[in-house]
Amino acid sequence: MKEWFKDWFNTEEYLNVYRHRNEEDAKQLVQLILENIDIPLNSKVLDLACGPGRHSILFAQKGYKVSAVDLSKNLLIVALNSAIKANVDINFIEADLRNLCIKPKFDLVVNLFTSFGYFENDRENFKLFGKAFYFLDDNGYFVLDFFNKCYIEKNIVPRSEGYIDHTRIIQERKIEGKRVIKRITMVKDNIERHFMESVRMYDKDELVNEIEKRGFKIKNIFGGVRGRTFDLETSPRIIIIARK
Repeated sequence: MKEWFKDWFNTEEYLNVYRHRNEEDAKQLVQLILENIDIPLNSKVLDLACGPGRHSILFAQKGYKVSAVDLSKNLLIVALNSAIKANVDINFIEADLRNLCIKPKFDLVVNLFTSFGYFENDRENFKLFGKAFYFLDDNGYFVLDFFNKCYIEKNIVPRSEGYIDHTRIIQERKIEGKRVIKRITMVKDNIERHFMESVRMYDKDELVNEIEKRGFKIKNIFGGVRGRTFDLETSPRIIIIARK
């Protein structure tokens, strides 16, 4: 399978499709994390797969020393410009998470907004948990924010359509084997462009088992950014807070 994320995340179209991202949800998630861990101000935070930097900036605004990693140069440029506007200093790093090698140890490592499951095989996907463990100081925290497989299976929207800046955006979603596939068609001036996303689905027990295998202890599991208890049937997300 072609590594779709390398091209898609570096397009202007990606930013247009996800322009609707809810800033309030990002604030709620950061607040939820900070309310359920115990680290002092000035602690070091590592945001793995930071995208356009929403969560990194929020952590920095709250007084933490933030490093943020992403593979996409395009998204890192957006993140850097947003950080400058927000008047915060963040160490942005362009790297593939599978090969990331940095020296400092951190008090908190996060992987948020379903920035996981992109790779073709489980071994590569689960490398993230080992990397997080390695990058953490003793007693540091790891947070994974991923979609709830059961909820997606029951509530997937096969097709949606909309317009952004005179561009028609068609999103078609389906489950193929163990992956959820989204095909995106963008039409402007009668020219079509096609993109795709493919994310491996994991259920709660698979994630918990793999995180614990790396040496973590699970502290909390939430079903959404507002801190509701995780419910297999009704929770849209699975937010796991683990401690080294």
